[in-house]
Amino acid sequence: MTLGIYIHIPFCGKKCGYCDFYSVSYSKKLTQLYTDAVIRNIRHYSDKSMITDTVYFGGGTPSLLSAQQTGNILDEIRDNFTLAENAEITIEANPLSLNPEKLENLRNIGINRLSIGVQSMNDDELKFLGRSHNAANAEKAVICAHNAGFENISCDLMTAIPKQDLKSLEYSIEKLSALPVKHISSYILKIEENTPFFKNNIKSLLPDEERTADFYLETVRLLEKHGFHQYEISNFAKNGYESRHNCRYWKCMDYIGIGSSAHSCFGGRRFSVCRDINKFIESEIQPVEITDENPCGFEEYAMLRLRLKEGLDLRKFPEKKNIIEKKIPPLINSGYAVYDGNIISLTPKGFLMSNSVISYLIF
Repeated sequence: MTLGIYIHIPFCGKKCGYCDFYSVSYSKKLTQLYTDAVIRNIRHYSDKSMITDTVYFGGGTPSLLSAQQTGNILDEIRDNFTLAENAEITIEANPLSLNPEKLENLRNIGINRLSIGVQSMNDDELKFLGRSHNAANAEKAVICAHNAGFENISCDLMTAIPKQDLKSLEYSIEKLSALPVKHISSYILKIEENTPFFKNNIKSLLPDEERTADFYLETVRLLEKHGFHQYEISNFAKNGYESRHNCRYWKCMDYIGIGSSAHSCFGGRRFSVCRDINKFIESEIQPVEITDENPCGFEEYAMLRLRLKEGLDLRKFPEKKNIIEKKIPPLINSGYAVYDGNIISLTPKGFLMSNSVISYLIF
């Protein structure tokens, strides 16, 4: 049985106006206390019989930890689990947090995949989003990472930004595609409650649904053109460079989350850690809340699989196949899905309407 481990690092140099992930201001003292707490919890979940084949440092800005702190966490994982030789070990990073020395140190401790928060290659769009870097910084970070020996580099891209047009979007994709990047995660800007963008009514500046759909479909077309095949609603990769860790989430595979606000699906239950860094640091074992006693039933499994381009294999659910098959023809006629008699998968047009389409199919 294999396992993924997610480590949430909540520190940020600056909170972006659109972000609703749990984060706190960076503090050197706090990062060490937090690192110690993460290590305690790794020991708590210790099980050498578990082969860990993915580790993911998310945030926040995990690259704000020193390479030594990150290395100490990885060493603890090696000591308490069986880390696979070919394990995918990812760290998210802000372009400005990367330099040749930091990148070399990250390589030396075992990090082999970078996820860089680029968002756009247009300086005006980056300024609007409140990012601390510019396009030149982003390009430099990717090139430095490649020169440091990182082959598996992912970049985030944001679409449907106010005042963005298709020409600007194409420019960002062309610039990213020309860099040594193997994976792109593309997200439509959404305004979440309790964020500065929500309080400042940025939602009123967003493009309408039709325009947003144009951005999405053009993103799919351009990335496919440059060899990034779509394997999930928001994720595109060169062949062989799909995010193995994130695929765990969409395939209902086991993973343990450690850190404030981290989520887990492990031991037949889903549970989450409270969004409180002080409680996490002060507790001997991270305080968790059970969110699902019986995860990965048919409905959840189907919802997650339909996020993937490979789709849902109905042969695994013969008792559901006839019911679902009766609902498929209208989706095919509308261009939302394809079906080969066993596997149903959504098209890019279907992904745009995924919540409605998936609910129609499985409920």
